Amino acid sequence: MQYPTILAVVMAASTQTYKYRLKVGERVVHHGITTDLLRREREHRRRWPHARIEQVGEPTSHREAWEWERQVKRGAASAG
Repeated sequence: MQYPTILAVVMAASTQTYKYRLKVGERVVHHGITTDLLRREREHRRRWPHARIEQVGEPTSHREAWEWERQVKRGAASAG
């Protein structure tokens, strides 16, 4: 049996960061990044019980997702 290299495991993990917008009704109340959309939605529902997460784009590296989040929060990028 052949096991994946450490590099392959690290690279696969680095592409599993999701960008999302949190909506209550049609209103966007938050933008963020996470590695687990379902967990993050549950966490947000403590504050916004009727909130739902809408994934933005495809999973990406943590660095790229972080940069997207920073730009959105600055207002320099579109929310989609």
